[in-house]
Amino acid sequence: MFGFFDSYFLFFGLRITYYGFLIAIGMALGVFVACKNARLRGLKENDLLLIACYILPLSILGARAYYVIFSNESFTFLEFFQIWNGGMAIYGGVIGGAIGATLYCLIHKKNFLDVADVAVPSLILGQAIGRIGCYFAGCCYGIEVTNKSLQFFPLSTQINGVWHLSTFFYESLWNLIGFILLICLLRKIKFKQRGVIASLYLIVYGVGRAWIEAFRGDSLYIGAVKVSQLLSFLLIAAGLVLLVVYFLLARKGVKSALSPEILPKEEKVKKKTKKSEKDNT
Repeated sequence: MFGFFDSYFLFFGLRITYYGFLIAIGMALGVFVACKNARLRGLKENDLLLIACYILPLSILGARAYYVIFSNESFTFLEFFQIWNGGMAIYGGVIGGAIGATLYCLIHKKNFLDVADVAVPSLILGQAIGRIGCYFAGCCYGIEVTNKSLQFFPLSTQINGVWHLSTFFYESLWNLIGFILLICLLRKIKFKQRGVIASLYLIVYGVGRAWIEAFRGDSLYIGAVKVSQLLSFLLIAAGLVLLVVYFLLARKGVKSALSPEILPKEEKVKKKTKKSEKDNT
């Protein structure tokens, strides 16, 4: 029934790569976590299941398109869709997923920031799990390590018999820490302002990817510039600008766009009581 090999395993004769399997696990856990957090932004579990139907296919398509566009390889139309042969980029998946979330919000009249706040902890969790698959796929590794005293895992790992920095592991660990941070903040009352969690994701992931990408040995380039590192700096800048905007709006007393459904029960009771007292007077 089972057969285990370096990069794949057999399940009833079906060849399943560890990389693809872990990506699928990351997606499934991400959807599960998002469903559990839906109520924190006035959404329902069914909303998140439907959102996943928009986000997941477009994230896969985006991850492939990003790699094909910035890779030095040439692809035919059919080869573009042969993702089982490798060639995916996480930033493309993030962009594709954002497009999917936008389409969902436009079609179903939902607030994009609500969806983004719930989705980003799941996104960075999926990224943490997916990066583990890079170990089996032999990709996303760092520069070569020639110092024998540094040739040990998790600092470095062997790729085709050559030691490289384990940048995939660094990013997986960073993303796991980011997930814990974002999920804790999402559940804090003072972080109920729409868009704050999504903005923090841009900063947290951007910072981690920017410094880790500097040590990557298989990056995609535009000329002499690493594409993902450039995009990381743009995400950090965007996240900081958005946080400043939210802060200024709060200072000016602009009403938060929170939905009444996600107010704490105690606050709902107080609000209802005040309304009743006002009506009686």
